[in-house]
Amino acid sequence: MQNLKSKEALIKLFNNQQKNQFYVGNSTYKQRLKKLNVLKKAIEKKYRTKIQEALYADFKKPFTETDLTEIYPIISEIKHVKFHLKSWMNKQRVATPIALLGASSYVKYEPKGVCLIISPWNFPINLTFSPLISAIAAGNTVIIKPSELTPNTSHLMKEIVEELFDEQEIALIEGEIETSQELLKLPFNHIFFTGSPSVGKIVMKAAAKNLSSITLELGGKSPTIVDKTANIKTAAKKIIWGKFINNGQTCIAPDYILVHQTVKSELLKELKKQISNFYSNNPAASSSYCRIVNEKHFNRLKDHILKAKQSEASIELGGNFNKDENYIEPTIISNLPINSDLLQEEIFGPILPIISFQNLNEAINYINSKEKPLALYIYTKSNKTANFIIHNTRAGGTCINHNIIHYSNHNLPFGGSNNSGIGKSHGFYGFQEFSNKRAILKQHTKGSIEFLFPPYSKLKQKLINFTIKWL
Repeated sequence: MQNLKSKEALIKLFNNQQKNQFYVGNSTYKQRLKKLNVLKKAIEKKYRTKIQEALYADFKKPFTETDLTEIYPIISEIKHVKFHLKSWMNKQRVATPIALLGASSYVKYEPKGVCLIISPWNFPINLTFSPLISAIAAGNTVIIKPSELTPNTSHLMKEIVEELFDEQEIALIEGEIETSQELLKLPFNHIFFTGSPSVGKIVMKAAAKNLSSITLELGGKSPTIVDKTANIKTAAKKIIWGKFINNGQTCIAPDYILVHQTVKSELLKELKKQISNFYSNNPAASSSYCRIVNEKHFNRLKDHILKAKQSEASIELGGNFNKDENYIEPTIISNLPINSDLLQEEIFGPILPIISFQNLNEAINYINSKEKPLALYIYTKSNKTANFIIHNTRAGGTCINHNIIHYSNHNLPFGGSNNSGIGKSHGFYGFQEFSNKRAILKQHTKGSIEFLFPPYSKLKQKLINFTIKWL
């Protein structure tokens, strides 16, 4: 199949999938399982090396990091779904009130229909195939539009999809922003978008025209609180890993640190040490450190660093860059002005601001002054402190004494809240997102409700009074 960019070609593809949706939607557990197995085998065996090479070509992502953050999440998601899918597809029996005596009730998870997945560039394999797994499990037809910013990986995903699936069931369309705009005009039953809050608003507005349901996996400034009781060495190691994996281009990366002033110096020392341990004293030469995806994002991050230097913030580590390689050195900055762009905008890169606080309420008030984050991380030895933070903040997800790994637990819902996202994904939550929970009630015998049909009488009024009071 050629690249489908024209409006007419997209409409034709959509119409074909729409006509085919009930055939796909009525597929059995075994038929859906077969699709998942085919995808698992292709990614795990046939295409694993090609995926590593494509991501390295797009932004020098280390092969091992690709295995960890792209291959493993997809394989583990498929395994999880395969184990549970049969029970998810079964009728979900629910109680029927005595007022409806003679009936039984259940919930049927039926496919939403024709779905659109718009996936991002930062984890293109993971964030394309993960929602696709949920869509397949739920029995939908799917059109995928991956990011144009990682062309090597997008082209490879197109090759995978075309080899494995009929385009009337699953199709992948390459193209620029205009292609996404044309797709969003179509009356999809569900749209799953991963990207920035600003673009998420555009997607939501487009979806509203057709009353399409949506899942928005967005982002925001995910804070990390380090209190005075925390194990500083361990916290630093985990924070540096979570922040600089994928060169900081991760929606749930620790965006900034709020650290108790009494342990700030110790934390800075350990953070610097861990960067050296992970990436040596010359990260530019490290085979474990990837690059910024393109020149536009490089320039955005470079400007952040230059503005920080001009504002006389303290560059605790790093601050150097190389435009020829889209290389930004791991950078830690403190003493930033409160109105600094680095403290207002999602960073999405290898720059880590640090803010000190004197008391916990100060840190909590700072977090609550911003939009709800996709993730919030807490490092403390005090359960009381952790619970206090959780009860007095809002976030899509939280890790205590770690970061980002909640994404890897398929038993947990993954997603944001308001500005950081709408809806959840992974495991059963992803299956639900691509399903309509259809309520079904079956009457078996003459129901008690029929005694209350018109014409109304004094006896029926008494029965209604009894029902209101007692049933």
